[in-house]
Amino acid sequence: MNTIDQSVLNTVNGQGPGSQANSAEMRENFMTLLVAQLKNQDPLNPMENAEMTSQLAQINTVSGIEQLNETMTGINGQIEQGKFMQATALIGKAVLVPGERVLVGEGAPTPFALEFDRPADSVKVNILDGAGQVVRTLDMGDVGAGMHTVEWDGKLGNGSVAPDGAYRFEVEATDAEGRNVPHETFNYAQVFAVSTGHPDGPRLDLGGIFEPVRLEDIRQVV
Repeated sequence: MNTIDQSVLNTVNGQGPGSQANSAEMRENFMTLLVAQLKNQDPLNPMENAEMTSQLAQINTVSGIEQLNETMTGINGQIEQGKFMQATALIGKAVLVPGERVLVGEGAPTPFALEFDRPADSVKVNILDGAGQVVRTLDMGDVGAGMHTVEWDGKLGNGSVAPDGAYRFEVEATDAEGRNVPHETFNYAQVFAVSTGHPDGPRLDLGGIFEPVRLEDIRQVV
């Protein structure tokens, strides 16, 4: 019984030393080898069909995987291009993203938002300066579940106007029994630019005190 030499098969399958053949080259090499062995085989001891069928099936599998990889690469490229177009369309617009920053410019603070899982009987928002000192406390009273926009008037606890700069806020939310009410905090910020080259997609540059964010981080576009 004649069989195809295993070292040759390894080369055809890309397993030989230094072999980097693609599926098209492997098929061509295999068929050349097959024709040569068929011409020179012993008529009384013909080549084993199962071996040829197995090797040809492996080559076809490699070809299918290569085509699938090419298709997925193309799809991923289209997805990334779509994300970039979505991101650039947001330049100049205001977005709502996770955070607890407030930027005061010319006495006017940027608004922010709070989202509660359930109603809270008491909600207080502490505004902190760059040194971490509380400069104003906003008493919101009882607040229902859902998203709520907060607008600080830009005044400190003593009634004076807050100096321009970066601030942050902390939230104290409790129910009637004094238990903490789960909540999330958000910033309103403007999109100034978009950067690429990140493994998980483009980043939106919000400028000022805000960190770049992903498209998936945006909760609302104003």
